[in-house]
Amino acid sequence: MKKVLIVEDDPNIVDLLEIHLQDLDCQINRTHDGESGLREALASPFDLIILDLMLPRMDGMEVCRQIRANKKTTPILMLTAKSEEIDKVLGLETGADDYLTKPFSVREFIARVKAIFRRSRLNASATTQSQKLLQFEGIAIDIDKRKVTLNEQRVDLSPKEFELLTLLASHPGKSYSRQQLLNLVWGYDFEGYEHTVNSHINRLRGKIELDLAKPRYILTTWGIGYRFNEEL
Repeated sequence: MKKVLIVEDDPNIVDLLEIHLQDLDCQINRTHDGESGLREALASPFDLIILDLMLPRMDGMEVCRQIRANKKTTPILMLTAKSEEIDKVLGLETGADDYLTKPFSVREFIARVKAIFRRSRLNASATTQSQKLLQFEGIAIDIDKRKVTLNEQRVDLSPKEFELLTLLASHPGKSYSRQQLLNLVWGYDFEGYEHTVNSHINRLRGKIELDLAKPRYILTTWGIGYRFNEEL
């Protein structure tokens, strides 16, 4: 049984989501404001957090930021009545895994939830079967502990930065397009939001590269996207 936290101040929406999540064999916790939602998210493990953007006492964007700042990697599906591109980009870059604009169909909601659960299963399976420690010149990635060290000094990465680095480093020399990285790391097809990948790559490089003008680890494959240096 999956454990899901719903942080939403509209009781009608909560009731609707709960009915359909129970059909997916989910156990539901519900809170109605940002502060209590954050406390719940940090106090207990969840398989999914459904987070409204406009909440009393603390908005969903800040809740998402603080969840990620506390190293929680629980998938977050953000709900909002706002549909402007900047809101979607901010949601993704803050650490949300997916984004659904109200009003939404029940069918689309179920499809998004199933996609998140499927991605979580695949990631868990891949981690179990893959090498637990990736080591290169100067940098080490401990997949189990989600720990990255550079010259034996720990580097703090956001969940998406860690997933990007792990994906690239697991396949040195393989070039990924921005769209492929969106699909593989964010788990959903955000066509047209490739600049989200660019901003995450830039922040990641800022944390692990000594010379941004001549990156050593994450290289640009011109006309395609990015790859991890296979010569290390």
